[in-house]
Amino acid sequence: MSRNEDTNDRNADEPEGQRLQKVLAQAGLASRRAAEQMIDQGRVEVNGRIVTEQGRRVDPHRDTIRVDGSRIPPPRRHRYVVLNKPRGVVSTLHDPEGRRTLADAVVESGASKALLKERLFHVGRLDTETEGLIILTNDGDFGHKLAHPSFEIDKTYLAEVEGIVNSVTLKRLKDGIVLDDGPVHPRGVKLVSTVGGKSLVRLTLHEGRNHIVRRTMEHVGHPVRRLSRIGIGPVRLGTLKVGEVRDLTREELGALLDLVERG
Repeated sequence: MSRNEDTNDRNADEPEGQRLQKVLAQAGLASRRAAEQMIDQGRVEVNGRIVTEQGRRVDPHRDTIRVDGSRIPPPRRHRYVVLNKPRGVVSTLHDPEGRRTLADAVVESGASKALLKERLFHVGRLDTETEGLIILTNDGDFGHKLAHPSFEIDKTYLAEVEGIVNSVTLKRLKDGIVLDDGPVHPRGVKLVSTVGGKSLVRLTLHEGRNHIVRRTMEHVGHPVRRLSRIGIGPVRLGTLKVGEVRDLTREELGALLDLVERG
């Protein structure tokens, strides 16, 4: 295709959106030809309806597009970053007291300093002595919804606690407890291991009250010795080491967009 033809094609697309197969190809799912085959096979939905006709025009920033049920996020105008926050780092990008911040952690990770020029902010917080997953973005609407308690996004933690957690305590946690500021009903509780007078417990909560995991485990007689957040919704730390950063994957971002746009 000549440069003029390519320019004409872009100009033709702009008033009425882009061809669906082009959007799928630009999302990195497949070549345009393979995208056309996906459409022929009825694997593609736009705004809840299966599309089988070729040449359908869509607005990738406004239309909800799915392939095999998975949300395809729009082209990224914003940045979405996962940081495995180290212990001893405060959940802020600037600290007047001179403590290590999220910005320091990003720079120490080896990420480009240009990343910090994208005016990122953190979604939610972690205690200074809690390590683990925190999301940085410059998408204000997304960040507000992800942090808002009304969306009840699950957060998963791995807590090393004092003592051996027995089946009675696990049932007590699963049934829910009541703290001074209200009830706590974990979405999931699992004893991962016990060794040397301590236990490793995985808890999933949608509540974001201050020190909620530490207070919960203290309430049942097992103070937390070390705490890490390992998941937010569909996003997991996986093999990301403490102090490292990465971008959200297309699949993670698509699933998060579904969570914050539901209802």
